[in-house]
Amino acid sequence: MVAKIITGKSLRGALRYNENKVLEGKAELILASGFAGDIERMNFHQKMHRFQNLLMLKPKVRTNTLHISLNFDASEKLSNETLQRIALTYMDKIGFGDQPFIAYRHNDAGHDHIHVVTTNIKADGNRIDLHNIGANQSEKARKEIEEDFRLVKAQGKKHKPEPSIKSIDIEKVIYGKLPTKRAISNTVNAVIASYTFTSLAELNAVLKQFNVCADRGREESQMFQKKGLMYSLLDESGNKVGVPIKSSSLYTKPMLPWLEKQFAKHEQHRLQFKLLLKRTIDQVLSIKPADQTAFRAALKVQGVAAIFRIGVNGQPFGITYVDHKNKTVFNGSDLGKAYSAKGILSTLNTKDTAQKASNALPLSTQNMQTPTKPINSKALDLESIQSAHLGPGLLDFLLKEQYDQSGQPARKKKRKKIRI
Repeated sequence: MVAKIITGKSLRGALRYNENKVLEGKAELILASGFAGDIERMNFHQKMHRFQNLLMLKPKVRTNTLHISLNFDASEKLSNETLQRIALTYMDKIGFGDQPFIAYRHNDAGHDHIHVVTTNIKADGNRIDLHNIGANQSEKARKEIEEDFRLVKAQGKKHKPEPSIKSIDIEKVIYGKLPTKRAISNTVNAVIASYTFTSLAELNAVLKQFNVCADRGREESQMFQKKGLMYSLLDESGNKVGVPIKSSSLYTKPMLPWLEKQFAKHEQHRLQFKLLLKRTIDQVLSIKPADQTAFRAALKVQGVAAIFRIGVNGQPFGITYVDHKNKTVFNGSDLGKAYSAKGILSTLNTKDTAQKASNALPLSTQNMQTPTKPINSKALDLESIQSAHLGPGLLDFLLKEQYDQSGQPARKKKRKKIRI
């Protein structure tokens, strides 16, 4: 079992994400703890109201949301009853057994997994400390649950890293099987809640992998001047399709001024993953990938997407790394000169350059000897210059003493004095 905890500031967004999955037929509500009444008959606002009552007790606490996913091995086919027991046990072990929470079973991946939404604000107005909850309480709970429920152990098992967010099926949206607004909202909310990024370009690096992009419009446009933002669907070629959606119309209001505040906060948070990403890239480079395609493919296996930014001349001028494993985004230049587009391309080309130089070396340096052809001291013919360049060098040839055929320095002829 793999447990992932995402702390956030929008409980509404986390709840909306799962409720929309239910509406799409990609999830089902399997458990509600701490809710009075029939949860099956409650609408979104009634469910949100239960959490809102707690949030109002501590309005100054910004980070008040936990969105947890418990992921199981693909070989395990668990019943809803088993998943309910696992969810209850897990929440109790991490100290959230008395908190209201809702658990959803998702069926949009090749393995069983559940999402749990809750808050860390307690009924007495105090908050549960979230510091290192993943490394401490969650990790301990995970190991104990694996033993108690005889689950496939995550530790020591090789998992194929992949983003937990699925790309939008553009055909379904175009043909009306899934509303554009809901499709965009689900993806944008999930990305913003999961990934750390420090610019709109970095956010787009993630969104575009799920067929969505954020657009400010042309610089001279009124929307750009007023910091407006639109979200659009993308087709397989990266072209915008369908009707764009205003950021203000989405449930979590991911507008540019709000995003800019997140950029500054994310700057510090992502630093803990910087060294890990550099090590991953170094490991990939150590196997000496042949070209850009091989480099990107090797990184993808490690859960990292390498996106080369191409200029109008068709040449790469930058690179962005999206670490799906640690949910972070870095520009190559932020990691260091060696990880920029220029540095990576230089490293990738080193092998080919060395090979070419090795192949060319015998042609220019092998069996080089001092020219045996007598040198004409009065004039330098082209053949002599070329031979000299292949040996000691053209400059040495021009500056060295002239020798006769016996190997002795040639004597300079004395000028005849002209008597007047």
